[in-house]
Amino acid sequence: MAIHNEAKKGEIAKIVLMPGDPLRAKYIAEHYLEDAKLVNQTRNMFGFTGTYHGKEVTVMASGMGMPSMGIYAYELYQFYEVETIIRIGSCGSYVENLNLLDIVLVHESYTTGNFAENMSGEKCDTVKASTSINRMIKEVAKQQNIPCIETNVACTECFDSYMIHPEDYVKNLPKEKQISCSEMEAFALFYTAKMLHKKAACLLTVVDSNCKKEVLSAEAREKSLQDMIKLALESAYQIK
Repeated sequence: MAIHNEAKKGEIAKIVLMPGDPLRAKYIAEHYLEDAKLVNQTRNMFGFTGTYHGKEVTVMASGMGMPSMGIYAYELYQFYEVETIIRIGSCGSYVENLNLLDIVLVHESYTTGNFAENMSGEKCDTVKASTSINRMIKEVAKQQNIPCIETNVACTECFDSYMIHPEDYVKNLPKEKQISCSEMEAFALFYTAKMLHKKAACLLTVVDSNCKKEVLSAEAREKSLQDMIKLALESAYQIK
């Protein structure tokens, strides 16, 4: 029984798109889904189920950070028989060749945190997205002519803009991991999917650059994620 989700069994689709922000979930449902129905509002973590080109899709928020993502992803997979979750969110770039508004497809997520050890006792700092879902997203990106860069990310426990010494955090990231940017939820999603034998992917839009000292305004962030949303929905439509 789900503690943090009031949806009834059968009200959540097998494929879930998962932004962090509940209002972004509401926006996607209202602007992209047909016949969208509010199925969860516990703790205002809005979830909506509707159809996209006739295919049933749920859009539900995860909140911010690995603990929140871990809770909602676990309940969706375990109690609602969800097969695939695609996170759609934002990230900060650590490298020169990633620009504001670039779309990132996460290959691997690395963390210095203890999510995996707390969850299952396993010492694990890196986990991959589902290969088949990433392959599908890349194919759809080509079909839709939406540029998409597959790369590795750091999943942080603190918002890096608020770190006292963010440059030290970046400098200490393992070079062999080839990390290009940071966000706060992908590791928890990927690890939960791995543990429960489910599928997960993560699409991100670059909204600030650590090395270029550039940042999008809150308003620009809200209006600039359309290509990523379209790519996620078109990919969800093609997943069997």
